[in-house]
Order: sequence, then C-alpha cells, then structure tokens
Amino acid sequence: MRQLYGGISGMRFVIFGLSISSSWGNGHATLWRGLCAALAQRGHRVVFLERDLPFYARNRDLVELPANGKLIMYRDWPEARHAAAPELAGADVAVVTSYCPDGIAATEMILESAARLKVFYDLDTPVTLARLEDGLPVDYIGPRGLADFDLVLSYTGGHSLDGLQRRLGARRVAPLYGSVDPEVHKPVPVDRRYRGDLGYLGTYAADRQDSLRDLFVEPARRLPLSKFLLAGSMYDSSFPWQPNIFFIDHLAPADHPAFYCSTRLTLNVTRRSMAATGYCPSGRLFEATACGAPVLSDYWVGLDQFFEPGSEILLAGDTEEAMAALDRSPEELARIGRSAREHTLARHTAAIRALELERILQQAWDWRTESVALEST
Repeated sequence: MRQLYGGISGMRFVIFGLSISSSWGNGHATLWRGLCAALAQRGHRVVFLERDLPFYARNRDLVELPANGKLIMYRDWPEARHAAAPELAGADVAVVTSYCPDGIAATEMILESAARLKVFYDLDTPVTLARLEDGLPVDYIGPRGLADFDLVLSYTGGHSLDGLQRRLGARRVAPLYGSVDPEVHKPVPVDRRYRGDLGYLGTYAADRQDSLRDLFVEPARRLPLSKFLLAGSMYDSSFPWQPNIFFIDHLAPADHPAFYCSTRLTLNVTRRSMAATGYCPSGRLFEATACGAPVLSDYWVGLDQFFEPGSEILLAGDTEEAMAALDRSPEELARIGRSAREHTLARHTAAIRALELERILQQAWDWRTESVALEST
C-alpha cells in the first residue's frame, strides 16, 4: 500500500461478498459495481469472490469487473479457498461483507492471511444488530464477533457504530454510506412502459410493508384513476394489490433510470430496523436522485444530513402527507428533482466514496501500525 500525495495508489482488494453479478433481490450488487468501477479508475485492483447461487445465476446481469478487476464465481468453499489463496497472498485489503454465504469461513481465511488490512463491511448493520437483540443467529459473523478485524465499515452511521463496538467487539469502526455511479444513473427520456404517477422500486421486506401500505397502497386505493408502479422481487398474492398498481417482477439495473424518470414521483421506503437506528440512506435513494427524479421518502433520524427536506426531498409519515406530495405541481417536482441531483453529484457518487474509503483505510493502517509499535515496546 503506497501513500501518495492526495491518496493511496495501487491497492489490491480481495472481497468475499453476497453478489455483484446479480441485482436480483439485493441492493449490494449495484453499490459494489459503482464502487469497484471508481476504485479501478483510481488505479486499484479488485477481486470479488461470489458463491454461484442458483437464484442469482438465473438473474445474472454482470459477468466481469471493470478494468483489471476479477470476478471469481465458486461452487463450494473448498473451491473458493483454492481460488482465494493466491489473491490474498498479495492483498493490501481483504474484506468480508454481511450476508456473504461463507462469511465465517472467509473471515477465518482472511484473518490467517498475509493481507495487510483485514476489514468487515456490514451493509446491513441495523438488521445485524436487531437479530442479535432478538437472540437470533447471524450466519455471517463468527463466535468472536468482529474483534479481530483491523477495521469494521458500516453502511449506516449513528448509533449503529456504537452497536458494532458494544455488541460485536469491533475495535475501529467507520461509516461508508451508499453511493451511485452517475455514468449509469442519469436523466433519460420518459419510457412509456414505466409512465405513472408514483413508482416504487424495492425488494419485498416484511418490515417495510406498513409504510408501503400507508404511502403507496392506500394512495393507490384513493386515486383509482392514477397509475402506480411497483418493481421488485419476492412479492406474491398476499400483497394488498389494487387495480391501478402495475407490477414488474424484476427490473434490471440498466432499466432503473428509465423507471425513475418516467413517474412523476419516486417513493423511498426504509426497513423498520434501519429507520429505527437512523443514518441509513438507501442506494435506491441516491440512484433516483442522480436521475433527477423527485423523491418522496419516509422519515428517519439523520436524513437531513443527506438531503434538505422540502427543497431536495419530500417526506411523508402517513397517507395524507403522501397524497399532498402527489398533488404538487409538475414544476415543483421538477425543481426538487434538479436540486437533489445536484446534491447527489456533489456528495454521494461512487467516486467520492472511493476517496472516502482510501482515507478511512489509511487511517486504519496508521492506527494498526501505531498499535503494533506500542505492543512491541
């Protein structure tokens, strides 16, 4: 790892993650694609190891990483271990993420490796902490928690960072929020397939359904002449469908910009555990705003640290407030969308997150070096 003026150059990353090859049913893929592209632009090399799971294989929309990156698909852990060993031998940064199907085995391998920095990235921190609170197993974290990692990154900030230290023994924590690749997500012409009044793009999650009912389903029921679009996986007949809710089972990332740009308003709904901890901007939020789409969101603590309510984003806590947002003029909504896009491009792109990651990693390396020096005296 070489320290240069203004940043770190030529780092080699090895990442064990959930999926980067398929965006079906998970938000990890889009985030990693943008971040890997940004890291490659800055001269770094990323090797991403992903278990070849059937449901992702059926919905694969990426087969290789940008620049000199490498995607390794493996069938079982022995195959992964064999493929990862030479990569880890020369790694500067080795990462395990939440929901990695082989998270515990990957952790053991990383901690035993010669990788210079050993990192855990929890892309689902509030869910992780909620499971611990309820006494449920966390399949991607071993019995020693996170105490042996040099650095723990969290997709959410606020009290989540305290929880990672208190409940899982993380020694050094830092937030690395979601981001967007503006080369992928940008304003595009309206697509008649996705034309509507309110659009929602998100995988089914039980703890989002109360908010989705209040902010999406009930407005659809009250506005039978308006068109509502829902795109996402794992919805079934138990969902409270209305005649004017049109469903798209799986929307490929390439079609996300057209979806965002073709409805008058885009809805963002936060999982209950994430809303409770706050500081939890979803990747979809940055995607939509990068496309210049006006966004209506539920509220969570810290949201105003990312967007200015009223001028860059609209908020709703109940059906009446959602209806009021839908009643805004096209001119007002367009103005909000433009302001949000400007803010996102200035603060929340993958390129900006890559710079932040370099800074966090350098600080972690300095901290580790100082700790080793102190232990040896």
